[in-house]
Amino acid sequence: MMNWMSMATSALANSSSTTFLLHKTIIPFSLTKTSPFLISFTTPSRRFLSASSLPSLSPDIDFNFSHYGDGNSVAVSRRGSKVLLKGMTYSELEKWVQSHGYRPGQAMMLWKRMYGNNIWAHHTDELEGLKKDFKQMLSEHADFKALAVKEIHAASDGTRKILFTLDDGLVIETVVIPCDTGRTTVCVSSQVGCAMNCQFCYTGRMGLKRHLTAAEIVEQAVFARRLFTSEIGSITNVVFMGMGEPLHNIDNVIKAADIMVHDQGLHFSPRKVTVSTSGLVPQLRRFLHESNCTLAVSLNATTDEVRNWIMPINRKYKLDLLLETLREELSFKHKYKVLFEYVMLEGINDSNEDAKRLIELVKGIPCKINLISFNPHSGSFFRPTKEERMIEFRNMLAEAGCVVLLRPSRGDDQMAACGQLGKPGTLQAPMLRVPQQFQTAVGSSTHSL
Repeated sequence: MMNWMSMATSALANSSSTTFLLHKTIIPFSLTKTSPFLISFTTPSRRFLSASSLPSLSPDIDFNFSHYGDGNSVAVSRRGSKVLLKGMTYSELEKWVQSHGYRPGQAMMLWKRMYGNNIWAHHTDELEGLKKDFKQMLSEHADFKALAVKEIHAASDGTRKILFTLDDGLVIETVVIPCDTGRTTVCVSSQVGCAMNCQFCYTGRMGLKRHLTAAEIVEQAVFARRLFTSEIGSITNVVFMGMGEPLHNIDNVIKAADIMVHDQGLHFSPRKVTVSTSGLVPQLRRFLHESNCTLAVSLNATTDEVRNWIMPINRKYKLDLLLETLREELSFKHKYKVLFEYVMLEGINDSNEDAKRLIELVKGIPCKINLISFNPHSGSFFRPTKEERMIEFRNMLAEAGCVVLLRPSRGDDQMAACGQLGKPGTLQAPMLRVPQQFQTAVGSSTHSL
């Protein structure tokens, strides 16, 4: 899976204009308990956020669930019985407000103060204009924050990486990427770690710790706007390309995306919210049916042999199945293009033959292709394709009629670039056997799984 991102501490709860110290060193932290390699990919039927949608929670993580009469449920804070407001869709918030004896209009006023009007409220003191008794009820029964900022790293190119601490002590990373064109992107995480074990991805070394709740995902975008809007301008785009495989946590990802695009709240355009996947075919099909947001597919190889190695999910869902599913599903979606991500690995997937195969693979699929330079890290033996070769590869695709872009690395001097997020512990996901023909390219022949 494509990964990127993360960022400072206490006083930020009080004001979006507060100045924060940018740390240059990473505070050590430990992650306990790794999950099995490539755990089950079955997904429960969608039902808002329920206990069944969090199959990978560590047994020491204590989430509770507040139920409505219709059988649906929303997560509540680990710190007690308070409801996490950012884990609710607007219709859920409206029901919850009414259940406490208040009019639906109060729910809309609260929603706008959490997500709109440049307030991004983190506590009741920031809820100007709401009735005193309503604010008192909120202080007694609701939590506004699902995350705490641990530290912020500023890269030389202006990229910011935020490290967030979760209620259970685990840490995730989020990246904010400014652009000269006026577009600023927040790259959010959807899991702590990742089960996919893509061989070029640092996050994959961690294994999967647990899924993030919808509140924990949404809060990353809220914090990004709260922290940086006054400094770098409006944050216009969201990419689910941080830590984790988003479609492995599809219930919470779809819910979080729905909250992000609500026109009275964060109001991101669905075209500017992009959810990336390594290729979980059943979940991909469901996403295209249930969400209007953009889909990105991390392709990264043109043969099953190579993709089986560098992206083990391909052993379950082969290239033919993945691409035929896209052809079938996109034939029913008007003016919709999938984004193919292609991380270029020197000597592995960057030959002229790969370019020719890629042209054939994407035929009949409305798409754009992003060519991405591999960002080195200590957990991988790959090398980035040289710039001249990337340009030649791009030109071959463009001459064949493909819409193709070279995507520059951002934030790599702070380990904030694509594929660099996370902090593996002592127990790590396995490195896989290098096929014989690529052992020279990677300079290794020792990996054995």
